[in-house]
Parts: sequence; C-alpha cells; structure tokens
Amino acid sequence: MNSIGIKPRPYLVVAGCLVSRYGDELVKSLPEVDLWLGVHEEGTLPAKMAALLGTYPGLKRPTGTRVPSTKPSYAYLKIGEGCNHRCRFCTIPSIRGRLSSRPVSPLLEEARAILDLGISELVLVAQDVTSYGRDLNMRHGLESLLSGLAKLPGLRWLRLMYLYPAGLSPRTLRFLADLGPPLLPYFDLPLQHVHPDMLSAMGRPFAKDPRIVIDRIRHHFAKPSLRTSLIVGFPGERPHHFRTLCEFTRKARFNHLGVFMYSQEAGTAAAKLPGQVGPQTKRRRRDTLMMLQAQISAEDLARWQDQDMDVLVDRSSPEWPGLHEGRVWFQAPEVDGLTYVSGEGVRPGRMVKARIEETKTYDLVALV
Repeated sequence: MNSIGIKPRPYLVVAGCLVSRYGDELVKSLPEVDLWLGVHEEGTLPAKMAALLGTYPGLKRPTGTRVPSTKPSYAYLKIGEGCNHRCRFCTIPSIRGRLSSRPVSPLLEEARAILDLGISELVLVAQDVTSYGRDLNMRHGLESLLSGLAKLPGLRWLRLMYLYPAGLSPRTLRFLADLGPPLLPYFDLPLQHVHPDMLSAMGRPFAKDPRIVIDRIRHHFAKPSLRTSLIVGFPGERPHHFRTLCEFTRKARFNHLGVFMYSQEAGTAAAKLPGQVGPQTKRRRRDTLMMLQAQISAEDLARWQDQDMDVLVDRSSPEWPGLHEGRVWFQAPEVDGLTYVSGEGVRPGRMVKARIEETKTYDLVALV
C-alpha cells in the first residue's frame, strides 16, 4: 500500500482513461483498470472516484454541483443519451444504446446551478434532441422541458443542437415560435443528404424532401439561422446525386454548413455496401460544396454590416491584447464562426452591445 491507500501504483485508471495522481502527466498504457463506467453512469463518477481515492490529502469531495468546463459564457446541458434511429453509417446506437432521456426535474436543477455561476447561454445537446422524453412516456417531452428552462432567471440564450428533421412537426415549430426568447431561432438540422435515393440508402428517418422541413421553419420564423451537415461519397452516390446536393445547397442558403467525407466504420451496415466512392472523388465533392458554401456565408454575413448586435464574449484573444472572441445569436459555440470584439467593458462572460464593423467569410468584427 502507498500513501494514497489503494493500489501500489501512482495512477487511477477510469473507463480506459489514465489519470496521474501525482501530476498532469497522462500515461498511455497500464495493465489494469480501477473503474469502468457505462455512458449512463457518468453522474456517479465523482463519488466513485472519491471512494477509490480514499483519504487522499487535498481531495475535494464532490458536492453534487456540476462545474462547467466550458468558457464562462455558455454551458452544455445534455438532456439524453443514445438514439433509436438506425442510420446505416452511424455507430452511436451500438455504443450509446437506445434513447435514454434524463428526467425534467434534475435537468432544471442542473440548469439553475449553471446559471447561478453567471453563465448566460445553455446549449441543449443529445444524439436526437427532438426525441426527448419519448422513452419516459412523455407525449410532448421537449415542450415540457423548454417551458421550464425558459422561466429560469439569468438565462439569456437557449440554443438547441442536433434536431432531427422528422421531429420538427408543425406543432413543435408553433410551440417554439410561441415560446420566444430566451429560445434562439437557431436550427441545427443534420440532413446528411437530400436526394431520396441517398436518404433511403443511408436509412435516414426523414427520407422525404428536406425542403419540406426548411419551408416549415421559415413559415414560423421570419429570420431563422439554419445549420446542417452533409455527407459526400456515401456508397452509391453518383454524379447526378451530387448535382442535386449542390443545387439544393444553392437554393437553401444555409447560414452554416459542414461537409464530411463518408468513412467506412466497422460494424455499420454502410461499410459493406457496394459502390464505395474513391477518396479523390470524395475530396473533390467536399471541396466543391465548401467553396459554394463559402460564397453563401460571405453574402449572408455582409447584411449585418453596421448593425448593432448583442455579442456574448467567450474569451480573450490569445493573439491580440484587448481583442476578444465572442458570438452573436446565430453563432453556436465551437462549430460556427466567431465575432471578434473589442472596446470598453468587454470581458469573458459578459454580453455587450457592439457595432459590426467588418464581415468576413465566416466571422464578424465588432466594436463596442
């Protein structure tokens, strides 16, 4: 036994991650694992870590209050794990399991604790946010959760990520529109493709024309921000399928768009499909779509020139003293562009009113 009082080695190994007890060094490999946790047991980690560490001097006992690891302006709120869909390119159901929603009450409690820290934005995440509560026999689970969150004091922005198109029914969109602030009219729609042949081959739950859901959103929201992700080079994707994708992108004019080259994942149905697309073709198609989107993004951001906007400040710029990185309402953390802002009173965690002085392809420049 050593001074820590458990095993005669100075490392604690949890769920395959190796953490040094005596410093910041991360060890690459060890023959034993102290503790294994499933993805639905992460809430028990602090208590189990404390039990393993015993009377280790300096250990801060878990209080049950979450300490966000994000910047002081925003925090993620995970509302569920797993997914009931069976997209042929995805390994999530085999890793995360079926949909498992967290009950409303602990989510509201966690959200209150986060907001009490002075954080202004909550970003709701799950593998499928629109399916929230179905496994809990909640008929309109997402509506119940959002109604509670919207009333919490201190919440300035409430953002929803990863909204399956099939879950955005006219009823749901009417509810979101009626809810209003702090809910942002920001829609993250993982369409992946638009040609019906490809959607069917992918096993997507919404194999109809994706224009339907986009038209629904724009019917209920005058100026929504739309983000999507697309996959090029899925097995069987032919030139005419890709041309349809390009034409759709031109007409839909997404505010944000990410393009991914299909990659064969072991254990997925798509990995064994015929008609695998070569790497050069996939790269060319990705680059073509991204060039198209760059033009759309630059044109879209240009309309904000000389406008006064609220900017949520994330952090000080690591490159320029006095410059800060922030976001306006249509920029989600970590995945969208940034707003570079400077001026009196600008500091991380604050929301400031600033004038947009310059627009770029994906970013904005603002001055208080």
